[in-house]
Amino acid sequence: MADEVKLYGVAGSPFVCRVSIALNLKEIKHEFVVEDLSNKSADLIKYNPVHKKVPVFVHNGNPISESLVIIEYIDETWKGVPILPQDDYEKARARFWAKFIDDKCQPAVFKALGSHGQEQAVAEAHEQLQFLENELKGKKFFGGDSINLVDISAVFIAFWLGAAEEALGIKILAKDKFPKLTEWADNCINCQAVKDCLPPRENIVAFFKGRFGKA
Repeated sequence: MADEVKLYGVAGSPFVCRVSIALNLKEIKHEFVVEDLSNKSADLIKYNPVHKKVPVFVHNGNPISESLVIIEYIDETWKGVPILPQDDYEKARARFWAKFIDDKCQPAVFKALGSHGQEQAVAEAHEQLQFLENELKGKKFFGGDSINLVDISAVFIAFWLGAAEEALGIKILAKDKFPKLTEWADNCINCQAVKDCLPPRENIVAFFKGRFGKA
């Protein structure tokens, strides 16, 4: 009997996109259940009663929440392309950087975007992005020659940040300041497993214009 796999989400969410990329890498057939976050379904509330938010991954009726947790579950449950490194130390490092992106980097970038490029906020975002610039060490991806957990976690920086910069007319991830990270971003969004899962750029630009009040 085939596994029943469902992903509850919205198309424009970078967190939902993370899970979609993992599913794509593993070539896992699944049903994508579109949620209306202004009118959340009974299933979403049932499956994620704590946070009541997407993404929610349901495998044979068993729900899992939080994108990074879901990705690790997918990697451990299905064979195929590995998402986490096999070496225990490198696996721990990948988890560290994925958590860093969620806890430090993305909040700083959102603050800079919300400030419409205010100097201090941009400087704080640059400080966090510099850690990722240094971590790349000339590699094509954080995972080396192929994407791993860190690359998937950083998809917001690779795709959503550029759309936000276009919407607001500001530049945070400048090529002259972050040459490795901007090259990585191009490599990431052109990786087929990622490219297949990205929403239309114009939709994300429009979203950020609405969110941050730019006409």
